[in-house]
Amino acid sequence: MRTAYGYGNFSEVFVIRGFQLNADDISINGLYGVTPRQLVSTAAVERVDVFKGANAFLNGASPTGSAIGGGVNVQLKRAEDTPTTNVTLATSGSGEFGAHVDVGRRFGSEGQFGIRVNQANRDGETSIDGEHRRDNTTAVALDWRGDKLRLSGDFLYQREHVSDGRPVVYFTDAIPAVPPATYNYAQNWSYTNLEDTVGILKAEYDFLPGWTAYATGGVRRTVEQGEYYSPTYSSTGVTGARLGVPYNQNSSSAEVGVRGRFDTGPVSHRVAAGGAITSENTNSAWTYAFMGPVSLYNTVQTPYPATTMSGGNLADPGMTATTVIRSVSASDTLGFLHDRVLFTVGARRQQIATANYDNTGIGSGNYSDGITTPLFGLVLRPTQNVSIFANRSEALAAGSIAPAGTLNYGQQLAPVRTKQWEVGVKYDTERLGASFAAFQIEQPSAFTDPATHIYGLNGNERHRGLEAEVHGEPLKGLRLLAGASLMDATLENTQGGTYDGNRPVGVPTFLFNLGADYDIPMVPGLAVNARWIHTGAQEANAANTLSIPSWNRFDLGARYETSIYGKRTTLRATVQNVTNKAYWSAVSAYGATTYLTQGAPRTFLLSVSTDF
Repeated sequence: MRTAYGYGNFSEVFVIRGFQLNADDISINGLYGVTPRQLVSTAAVERVDVFKGANAFLNGASPTGSAIGGGVNVQLKRAEDTPTTNVTLATSGSGEFGAHVDVGRRFGSEGQFGIRVNQANRDGETSIDGEHRRDNTTAVALDWRGDKLRLSGDFLYQREHVSDGRPVVYFTDAIPAVPPATYNYAQNWSYTNLEDTVGILKAEYDFLPGWTAYATGGVRRTVEQGEYYSPTYSSTGVTGARLGVPYNQNSSSAEVGVRGRFDTGPVSHRVAAGGAITSENTNSAWTYAFMGPVSLYNTVQTPYPATTMSGGNLADPGMTATTVIRSVSASDTLGFLHDRVLFTVGARRQQIATANYDNTGIGSGNYSDGITTPLFGLVLRPTQNVSIFANRSEALAAGSIAPAGTLNYGQQLAPVRTKQWEVGVKYDTERLGASFAAFQIEQPSAFTDPATHIYGLNGNERHRGLEAEVHGEPLKGLRLLAGASLMDATLENTQGGTYDGNRPVGVPTFLFNLGADYDIPMVPGLAVNARWIHTGAQEANAANTLSIPSWNRFDLGARYETSIYGKRTTLRATVQNVTNKAYWSAVSAYGATTYLTQGAPRTFLLSVSTDF
């Protein structure tokens, strides 16, 4: 998995199995639509779950439909059985300072009631020259654990400000040379303000032995305001533009279901059934200004450009889009030979409804369609530590709209069904674990047929890959985490056959990660760590005439655990991108637009964390 910036803002996007996952399509506590929209603070996060492969059955269709190669779920912290009181102070070599307080307690005769509070603040200049970030995160988690009933509630508030943020670089017919690692080609009037307020409730009830009913729901309110600077590079020079966008979104999500287990003779059954709904209402407006020639290497600060085009009411943005996704699902995992053989079959019926409006409030397209996505999976357990698996699954996204100049102009296509086939093996012991998988993902692509002038799902993008991962402690005190991916990605049935056989934009052939953490025997409590990240070359256009080269990044760090005045204290020091390498880390496509994300420069991080 790799990360990049989103289109036109500072959101994080993730590339899984060669497909870009938008930040809008990350789930939180298992719910789509209520995760902070662009950035998620890790201060309140217990863990991050990465689901590789198409997963429309498991998680439903994602709000923007980008969960093609996999999904990401953020799980918020809960009060643990033992009290938590942790204070962390952090700084960086560039002058960022931060503080994080994490407090958790359980109350009651059996610890039935729990509360976990996290408060984190950060402010200062990043390792990129002149880029400034300030953020505030507040999270409160409550839960009740009874004999049969479990209740939980989460409140999360995030506010982030980025000024002079180094932007992505758009390009047309050429790739620019990479500016120096720390150089910032932003304009000093550019900024973004992001504010998200999230609330989630959940209830589970064990109504029979082995059977549980559950209901969960959440809401999110997003308020964003930004002035974004966008340089565009071509063989004739660089031009700049300004885009101002107020963006508000109200979202809600809910899920109810039941899961249980029973036996029919020698066959065990783990069954689940449920329904879910996600709703998003978006209000936005915009202003635009073309700036003329600019530079990526000798940037001259210009006054705030006067607006040349605009749409909507900036003070009170009108509704521009609504999305409602409904689904019902059912599955059964059948176990044979004392669960040494597991076969899963399931289906999810999904209804996607969208409505789009121009900035005057006039509808520009309505759409509603349903589709059923099946799931088939097989797991064989020849030994206690080995699992062999195979599955066939799908991803789902709303269809695109036929553009002007086509015979079906304005028509929204049927939901796009992406299919995946996967086989693999896993090995797990207390000290070591390893996995290997082979997969194929086929995603239909839309274009206008030159013979009929009808816009439709006429093409295909196929990703075939091999993945391997190893983790564990092969020697006492030495912990390893390594992974590699080999990808054969191809465009098929392209318009007029022009790009048939070419590689898609932004999909490296080879990825490799190697991380090691080692305890120094001579100094109790001291450990050192290192990480090597390699990403292969990436094509930058469908013709495969432009590309960015492969890159390597090296990180080093140390950790020292000790006791200060009887309090457990951990000191950490990390250097990311030790060589201060300047490189394009990713090339991304958004419709017909392609852009580059520059990798972060050398970054020094220091922190001290104390348990009270």
